[in-house]
Amino acid sequence: MGTKSFNTVWHKSVITRGDREKLHKHKSVVLWFTGLSGSGKSTLAHAIEERLYKNGISTYVLDGDNVRHGLCSDLSFTDSDRVENIRRIGELAKLLTDAGIITLTAFISPFKVDRDEARKRMPHGDFLEIYCQCPIEICEQRDVKGLYKKARAGEIPFFTGIDSPYEAPVGSELVINTSDISLEDSVQEVLNLLMRHGVISE
Repeated sequence: MGTKSFNTVWHKSVITRGDREKLHKHKSVVLWFTGLSGSGKSTLAHAIEERLYKNGISTYVLDGDNVRHGLCSDLSFTDSDRVENIRRIGELAKLLTDAGIITLTAFISPFKVDRDEARKRMPHGDFLEIYCQCPIEICEQRDVKGLYKKARAGEIPFFTGIDSPYEAPVGSELVINTSDISLEDSVQEVLNLLMRHGVISE
């Protein structure tokens, strides 16, 4: 990390978030999906984006793997780098919210304090945490990438749920047990959440 600059001043845009939301014809918000690897975060986030897109709603999915190919490619999976990873995602999500779109983030984000910090960066009501709850045994059965197998063999250090902790959320806006309900029903649960918060209409 470089030396922090104290010579920067936030430039206030002429076009406001409200202007952008009016252009998009819907409110902006962050849907923060959290859960173990294999819990269905990315699958659900992309399914919701597809549904919203078909209804003319502007969205963007920030996926854990994709972000680590660019924005966070310099970070490892140590606890300290996981903290920095989520900090960057939180700041990016805040910018995208100001752009007037619905941002869906699909990250394990294992530490409660980091998720809480991401929430604090957003204006009240702009951060909707969705916990994709799924037993680790089911996550391992779904392990299409073979990550759990490698982690248990010691080939992947600091793997969440194996040798790095996952702190389950308390008080999330929505909890979806992805081992019990279908993807279609899960999508509808999130859409209902958005409607309850006045982000989208029916």
